[in-house]
Amino acid sequence: MKQTKFDMYDLKPFIIEAVHQLGFYEPTDIQKRLIPSVLKGESAIGQSQTGTGKTHAYLLPILSRIDPEKKFVQAVITAPTRELANQIHQEVLKITKYLGPDEAIRSKCFIGGTDKQKSIDKLKTQPHLAVGTPGRIADLIREQALDVHKADSLVIDEADLMLDMGFLEDVDFIGSNMPDNLQMLVFSATIPEKLKPFLKKYMANPKYAHVEPRHITAEKIEHVLIPSRHRDKHQLLFEVMTHLNPYLAIVFANTKTTADEIAAFLADKGMKVGLLHGGLTPRERKKVMKQIGDLEFTYIIATDLAARGIDIKGVSHVINYELPEDLDFYVHRVGRTARAGTSGTAMTFYDTSDEDALVKLEQMGIVFENMRLEKGEWKKIEDRKRRQNRKRTPDETDEIAKRLVKKPKKVKPGYKKKMKTEINKIKRQQKRKQFKKGK
Repeated sequence: MKQTKFDMYDLKPFIIEAVHQLGFYEPTDIQKRLIPSVLKGESAIGQSQTGTGKTHAYLLPILSRIDPEKKFVQAVITAPTRELANQIHQEVLKITKYLGPDEAIRSKCFIGGTDKQKSIDKLKTQPHLAVGTPGRIADLIREQALDVHKADSLVIDEADLMLDMGFLEDVDFIGSNMPDNLQMLVFSATIPEKLKPFLKKYMANPKYAHVEPRHITAEKIEHVLIPSRHRDKHQLLFEVMTHLNPYLAIVFANTKTTADEIAAFLADKGMKVGLLHGGLTPRERKKVMKQIGDLEFTYIIATDLAARGIDIKGVSHVINYELPEDLDFYVHRVGRTARAGTSGTAMTFYDTSDEDALVKLEQMGIVFENMRLEKGEWKKIEDRKRRQNRKRTPDETDEIAKRLVKKPKKVKPGYKKKMKTEINKIKRQQKRKQFKKGK
């Protein structure tokens, strides 16, 4: 078996076997910095962007620490969305399948939108690992169906999104039902100030690993700006979509309403597109995720639900129908493409009111190309700031008028206004003369 650099860690043989089979050779920065601490049972905070290997930074050591002989819950992993919770659970299954039949680790996924009674019935035998959304896990603890009082590891994945979605109260309830010497593992792209009191409550002296991205977005992303110029943006989007040849593209909108409107417009044009936002029922969301996995769509219309934590493979293009209000989400959105060393394209519609936001993105290190679609062909256009940067040539009539109107030796109140009136009068006369000559 080819050796990997994961062999340096004290991971169980089945973990090393899984790492080989999954094709992992060298740990990522966040994995190098946190796997040893997690193996020792220490609390830790991992701050890094999506796509940096955060999930396996905690999964590998947690699964290595679980004792299959102990028939109780030993670790709880929480995620803000059903899709992310299910993805984590699927990763657990990929790793634990390399265990022998006599040493199986039981992992169960508990998410909202599913039959709670069925979940309770399955808990007659407690799992070794509970993965799920905070609300559903908290409900099962309140029902005394899920017993976590011996579980000594709690993972909070995408913690800043947990805060935004109002899940910290449920996470706090889960943690309060776990042992005092709890190992808490928090993973997040950002650590907002409002999150810090919660972390301080549970974490006395955690290991902190902040992996700064070498580039704010992947190096192989081409960032393209497309001016909307007060055009019908639905029609502009349709034209752009029909002149791309993506493997899979995600179109991002800021609200569920806008996403619905785009999807309806494109459906009227005969296009089959997937729709993914928080307003869908659990059944609808599950169906769409399956269809995406089965490659039934070339285009997905989504809100920022899909920008964080949901792993949609094979995205070649991202289209920002509008810039996000929180510019950090630009980075999360475009991070859906150019993953694992591949290339990708991020297109953004903009108009003049977006200039301040675009300047901020440029200050963050984003380099844009300016393009437009003209008669079915992509053409580079001049820099959008060309006009504002252009040096204005002095107006000849302005110079003449200022020479002719002199400041009076003795100034009286209102003299500036009178001078301005005279200057404008002479300018009008000069322009009339030029017009007559031109005829």
